[in-house]
This record gives sequence, C-alpha cells and structure tokens, in this order.
Amino acid sequence: MTPRTVTIQDVARRAGVSAQTVSNVLNRPERVTPATARKVRTAVDALGYRAHAAARRLRTRRSDTIALRLDPLPGGISGTIMDVFLHEVTVRAAALGLQVLLYACEGGQAEIDRLRELIASGDVDGVILTGTHVGDPRPAWLAEQDVPCVSFGRPWGEEDTAPHAWVDVDGTAGTRAATQHLIEGGSRRIGFVGWPGDGNQGAARREGWRTTLLDHALATSRDVDRLTVTSPDTVEDALRAASDLQSRHPDLDGIVCASDSLAFGAFLAVGSGVPVIGFDNTPVARAVGLSSVDQRIDLVARTVLDLLLDDDGHVVSRERESRIITPELRPRRAVVQDPERAGA
Repeated sequence: MTPRTVTIQDVARRAGVSAQTVSNVLNRPERVTPATARKVRTAVDALGYRAHAAARRLRTRRSDTIALRLDPLPGGISGTIMDVFLHEVTVRAAALGLQVLLYACEGGQAEIDRLRELIASGDVDGVILTGTHVGDPRPAWLAEQDVPCVSFGRPWGEEDTAPHAWVDVDGTAGTRAATQHLIEGGSRRIGFVGWPGDGNQGAARREGWRTTLLDHALATSRDVDRLTVTSPDTVEDALRAASDLQSRHPDLDGIVCASDSLAFGAFLAVGSGVPVIGFDNTPVARAVGLSSVDQRIDLVARTVLDLLLDDDGHVVSRERESRIITPELRPRRAVVQDPERAGA
C-alpha cells in the first residue's frame, strides 16, 4: 500500500498549531515567534514533509524552480549587492523546498530567448527579474507566456500599469535619512556625489538629498546644482570628483553619495574631518566604518518570494502588486584617517 502523503494539516496537528501558522513558518517566518517556528520545523523534519513535497512535484509536473539571471561580474564596491540578493533568495527558497536555477546571458532579446528555452523545457515555474529599466520588454513577454514573475526593481515609468509584481527600495527615503543625519550632526554645507546621466535610480537617490536641503532652507535650487558632482561608480573616479567638489566649496562639511564606491572615494578625498555617507551598506563600508544606507536585502528577498508564492509555496502570478522597502541608515564613525596619515 502506498504511504499516505503528509499534509500541512498533519504538520499542524503534530506541532499543536494551525495550518495557517505552519504556512507562515514556511513562507513568512517573520510573522511567528522563534519558539513557534522551532516547533513547526521539528514537526516538518519528523514527518518528512519536504520529501513528500518533492514527490508532489513529480505528480503535478511542477518544477518548483525559479529562474534568476546571474548578472555579469560587477565593478566597484557596491557590486556585491546583487550577490547578497542572490544568496538570500537561494537560501530562503531552499527552506521552502524550492530551487533557484541560475542562467547567464546578455540582456535584451538574448535573455528573452534564453527564458523561452527554459520555459519550453518545463525547467522553471516562475522568474525573478533584476536590472529593470525604462522600456524593459521582459515583463510583458512573460505575461504573454503566462509565466509568473516578480522583479527586484520597479518598472520605471510603468509603476501603475506593469503586468507583473515588483519590489523596490526607496532610494529617496534612504538619502533623505542620510542628509537628515548629517544636518542633525551640525552639517550645513552638504554636497552630493552621484552617477553620470542621473538615471532613474540615481535620480531617486539624489532627490532625497536635494529635497531635504531645500526643506531645511540650507540651499536654493541653484545651490543644489553647484553642490552636485557625478562620477563613474569607482573609487578612483569618485576621489577626483569629491576633490573637485571640495576645492569649489572649501566650507563643505558633509557629503551624501549614491553608492559606497562613491563614498569611499569621497572619504579618501576629504579625509575624516568631513562626514561622508554612502549607500548599500557593503562589507567595505562596514569594515572601514563608513556610514551607509542599508537596502535591507534580506527583506527584499523575502518580499520578492512572498509575491511569487502562494500560502502553499506554489509559484503564482500576481498582477500590479508592489512593495516599497524603506532602507535604514547605518551610522558609523570611519576608522580610516585621511590619505596623508594613512600613507605615513
């Protein structure tokens, strides 16, 4: 006789909780207490619930696999953010009995062609998109194929009409908090180091700094343009840009940056006498003690999966649902001294 499949109700009875609580532990662990989560996981292990979930995949012909593009090796200090996101998604998916299939390809049509192959082979049930941009064709194409997807990154220019769910970090709120922190610390002449072109993400991060200065009457619209410099996302370029900014504004007493790469270069340029705040809270920022805005990538990853899965852990399609994650400032006191002292 074939053994009866273990159900979520079986786990609930063994753990002495409701089926919804079991679902929360498996899909939204932040909603339950650690003690309850331990009871449920003990019951899951004792009953072999995950093993039977794998058997169900064979019967239902679901792969329970999510596709995620492996981006090219990034440059700059802040390039590690996508590595952290990939790690967080993979670990959380594994805990839910899901797999993450990484695929590498060029962008544009090449990526759509690769996704077409994966979908046609039945290897994936859903897709997590990254690197969103204006006019991104991937969400609409996946919607046409009836393939669920969620993007980390908003559909720029189509936030209210995009055919897919998405999660993004509020860059404006992040730099607003950074600028406010400098003001509360006594800074009054605060510059900004951003990226060339002032694209969507860069513009959002600059906006938080700009509006905070204007709200506190610490700058005029003309001043904010003069207090802005741009740089490619490298330490060397940022060092030169921040040096130029300081030479034009000797009274500069604070700098907000669009990334940690830019912040580290700015810090090397101005020394420890001028507080600098970056964005991304990378390992380098933590190591040298640079203040930085934390995107809370662990929460981003959990939220992306929440929007991609139903309460039973199955991949589903949700249209026009979105979540904005508010980042958190991590204030620190930099431990590296100015370049002259560091090289002494």
